[in-house]
Amino acid sequence: MLPLDEIKPQQSIELLKSLHILTRDGKINQDSRRKLKQVYHLYQFIEPILTEVSIDEASFHVIDHGAGKSYLGFILYDLFIKLTQGRVTGIEINPALVEKSQALAKTLAFDRMSFVQADVAHAMEVVNDRVDVVTALHACDIATDDAIHFGIHKEAQWIVVVPCCQAEVASHLKKTKSMMLDNPLSELWRHGIHTREMGSHLTNVLRCLLLESQGYQVTVTELVGWEHSMKNELIMAKFIGQKNNKSKRRIEKMLDEFGLQALQSKFLI
Repeated sequence: MLPLDEIKPQQSIELLKSLHILTRDGKINQDSRRKLKQVYHLYQFIEPILTEVSIDEASFHVIDHGAGKSYLGFILYDLFIKLTQGRVTGIEINPALVEKSQALAKTLAFDRMSFVQADVAHAMEVVNDRVDVVTALHACDIATDDAIHFGIHKEAQWIVVVPCCQAEVASHLKKTKSMMLDNPLSELWRHGIHTREMGSHLTNVLRCLLLESQGYQVTVTELVGWEHSMKNELIMAKFIGQKNNKSKRRIEKMLDEFGLQALQSKFLI
């Protein structure tokens, strides 16, 4: 077990126990420490955004998309949002996880947290009011794309995602590999491990271009050191309202160049 000196002083110990980051007797192990460190690092990036959207004590709305067990939503609420006029809505397709999160929010009296069991299409309809910030922490594979599409559709002021398990593009690269043999670029994903790595990198590059094409200013950075997580890329996008046709054209060229035309509906909107 490790000491608890890295836990923020304002953090609810009961919340961390309920999320199984701490044991029942208040101890923390190596795996939990790594998970908490990732969430805290992300909080450091998101806190200035929450400060911005809550200026002059205004109400604001955070969507935690593909929330899973809602680690991020609960931490954001506990450290910042509960002291403001903000609220959090967690969107998750698994009804059991939604039910557990609802029960935990009630137990902790986190009154401005709510949870919706929905896929991305249903979420577009259910959440019909203003959205200020959309987050997605390790929303697996296309769930990150769902969060991005949701944020774009709602014209969220900020979209902040840490992608995870980007398998879809890699599977398309694998399918079209035989048709790309005359293209020397295909060497970048000829071997299986390179297919996964190239698919992951291409996915995030295309996501950034999509955000830019839809009026967002994008920053990409490292979340935590590689010793803590391989799922390490943080994409932060601020809505500036100026669509970028150059980025859209680059998406078109990249999809053509890599034989990914089947994914046009995902990255060209």
